[in-house]
Amino acid sequence: MKISIVIPCYNEINTIRDLFEKVMAAPLPCERELVVVDDCSKDGTRDLLKEYTQAPFKVVFHEVNQGKGAALRTGFSEASGDIIIIQDADLEYDPNEYGKLLAPILAGKADVVYGSRFIGGESHRVLYFWHSLGNQFLTLLSNMFTNLNLTDMEVCYKVFKRDILKEISLKEDRFGFEPEFTAKVARLGCVIYEVGISYYGRTYHEGKKINWKDGVRAVYVILKYGMLRSRD
Repeated sequence: MKISIVIPCYNEINTIRDLFEKVMAAPLPCERELVVVDDCSKDGTRDLLKEYTQAPFKVVFHEVNQGKGAALRTGFSEASGDIIIIQDADLEYDPNEYGKLLAPILAGKADVVYGSRFIGGESHRVLYFWHSLGNQFLTLLSNMFTNLNLTDMEVCYKVFKRDILKEISLKEDRFGFEPEFTAKVARLGCVIYEVGISYYGRTYHEGKKINWKDGVRAVYVILKYGMLRSRD
């Protein structure tokens, strides 16, 4: 068995090397590969990534900035593992928690596992009230269409069996990936689990990229894919 950690990356020169160290040090029960997709960074990240030419690293470069969803699609197409973990490059999420994210899948109980920043007793950096409220609203709206009871649909940490990608077609280029993926795995009838995770959020000064426009797009994506009957 192999686990593919897919890492979309855009202008993360300050965190990417530390992230790789944490991912490599994270205890896993089997072989790992790191599929890193640089989405046309302009801050020196691309040059740094050229140092990582040996397994278990697989680095792909976008020549034009396309967005997180597009970077993930590229990463998924390059991943060869049986299980995929989505990992942001900004150190907001802790790779040491891979074990509990993988546990329901390895136990044969789940097809997909979501982390959740809103359940459990893990530590969280205190940040933006309106972001938190927005996340909860988008999760609620998504749940209304998927009939799921997720607490954190917008979370980065999504872990799933790679075979699921053969059954769905992903199209969203930016942060709309989150509600699109959720709608499509729900429609597919996947068994979904959720586990509590810690969260070390960034401020905009520290490099946070998502904004209110992405929230508006997320509402559109939830409505669009929530009303479609097909998997696409």
